[in-house]
Amino acid sequence: MQKSSSISSLGPGGLDLSQAFFKPIRDASPPSTANRNTKISVIGAGNVGMAIAQTILTQDLVDELVLVDAKPDKLRGEMLDLQHAAAFLPRTKISASTDYSITAGSDLCIVTGGARQIAGESRLNLLQRNVALFQKIVPPLVQFSPETILLIVSNPVDVLTYIAWKLSGFPSNRVI
Repeated sequence: MQKSSSISSLGPGGLDLSQAFFKPIRDASPPSTANRNTKISVIGAGNVGMAIAQTILTQDLVDELVLVDAKPDKLRGEMLDLQHAAAFLPRTKISASTDYSITAGSDLCIVTGGARQIAGESRLNLLQRNVALFQKIVPPLVQFSPETILLIVSNPVDVLTYIAWKLSGFPSNRVI
């Protein structure tokens, strides 16, 4: 039985299709991973926040991943879980704190923190509880990362995105 190399013969019958599908871009430099220094902060270590953090980590999107949550014990456990998983992805530094100063210099702050909706609770009541939380979350993010982009993933997401925009003072294109 003879093995054929899949690297040199991409198409049927050994035809090399790489030139047809993959053409180099003229006068372009490949992206440099050496100069890349990106930082994403995830605010809220609940199910949504940790799913986002894990995806960011496994997709190798950042140099530094930061978690912030109000519950220090839960936060420590989640950070340790991510660090154990990152043993196979050694490039990303993972850190966590209840102090927002750890988010300093973040390129992106993803806000997943917020109160959970109670059964039978109106959207307006949930909004009131989450606005109170956002008044404690958004100003420190702005203080420590004035050039960041805010990505809001808390409910009710439409109104809380507007609230975050108003609290931040950022241009509207930096609050998503």
